Amino acid sequence: MKSNDKLLKDLAPKKFGKLGVIWTSLLIVIIIAGVIAYIDQLIKGQIVTNMRDYALWGIYISNFVFFVATSFVGSVTVAILRLTKNTWRTPVVRIAEIIALAAIVMAGITIMIDMARPDRLLNLFIHARIQSPITWDVIIIPTYITLSFLLLYFPLLPDLAILKEYYKKDKPTLSKWYGKLSLNWKGSKVQKSIQTKSIQIIALMIIPVGLILQTIDAWLFSTTYRIGWDSTNLGPYFIAGAFVAGIGALVTIVYIIRRAYKLEDYITEFHFDKLGKLLVLACLTYLYFNINEYLIPAFTATEDEATHLNTLFTGHYAPLFWFVTIGGLIIPIIVLLFKKGRKPLPMFIIGLIVVVASWWKRYLIVTPTLLHPFLPIQGVPESWHHYFPSVHEWLITSATLAMALLIITILVRYLPIIPIQRTADEQEELLKTTKNAEQ
Repeated sequence: MKSNDKLLKDLAPKKFGKLGVIWTSLLIVIIIAGVIAYIDQLIKGQIVTNMRDYALWGIYISNFVFFVATSFVGSVTVAILRLTKNTWRTPVVRIAEIIALAAIVMAGITIMIDMARPDRLLNLFIHARIQSPITWDVIIIPTYITLSFLLLYFPLLPDLAILKEYYKKDKPTLSKWYGKLSLNWKGSKVQKSIQTKSIQIIALMIIPVGLILQTIDAWLFSTTYRIGWDSTNLGPYFIAGAFVAGIGALVTIVYIIRRAYKLEDYITEFHFDKLGKLLVLACLTYLYFNINEYLIPAFTATEDEATHLNTLFTGHYAPLFWFVTIGGLIIPIIVLLFKKGRKPLPMFIIGLIVVVASWWKRYLIVTPTLLHPFLPIQGVPESWHHYFPSVHEWLITSATLAMALLIITILVRYLPIIPIQRTADEQEELLKTTKNAEQ
């Protein structure tokens, strides 16, 4: 790669400013509070939560499903873009991969948090039953973590070698680490060929693995034969919802990074326009599945199903249900259909609303159904018929979200957010094309 001082100055990792330090400190404080709450939960048991025999999953599983959904777009969508060789993806692809890795790692940790006895984690492997979707989940999540890591790491190799030279004089220790991580990358034809083939293989592998992961999570619900989950629609329903949550998270974080690192020359309005079109397509698809999931059963529901639907449409969960439906799907579709709605600031606002709505959507998928069991338990306290997370649950859940954001923050601090080598190659190719056109 020819020396390009401006490109390296713009895209090389930068130190945190004052706001960055405050942000990181805040995340660490939230994580510490969550760890303290979790230790107390381990000592006293899950009596400190509001989960009982009815709401036996609660907020932890809602949070797990949200993390799995968010990771989906960063890996599967990026893999599709890599395989189809879309050039517009370059400035946003690495951010998507970072989000995917952080989210799926925290999904695995959240499952362990949900276990009342994490010391029995090994039993999931020793006494695994192949008939159980939980066993499939235990297998597929580590596989997905590995592939997400490799999909992020392999394309980084040329940039790590560049940063090794860039920091050689000013930061020799950092340069040494970049050198080790670059795996002696020299940019030879053989290395480039191996790297290209490896990325293609990983991209091809992660698409079916991602689809299987979402489907297995849906099967964890639908195979319980409970009102609200007893649907053959649940697999594609989860996949469509994952696209919405993932693209919403990507838009939000891309906007923040763009502003924080002044990357307006690289992440342009064109990229937000493309992401806006992807998001509106995802929202339309998910809205279609929501209509299938709720509207048709409303006309054909049994008595128990009608009770469940009334709870969502007009009952206790109605405000939340209509917020996630109207605020998280219908309004984004209306706004993003217009070009002005796909400008950076409107996109950020819509992306933030979509992420919040997507999290609460998972809460709605889990909680109301658990409170309407297939076989009601007789003689239970009235409090068991209602559920809202305790302070312990909120602290622990907030800590997992903060940890995901901290992982993203650390990776953004030490990795080039936008691929340096690829950007330089594209600029050089554009320059050649322009010169040929002028001649």
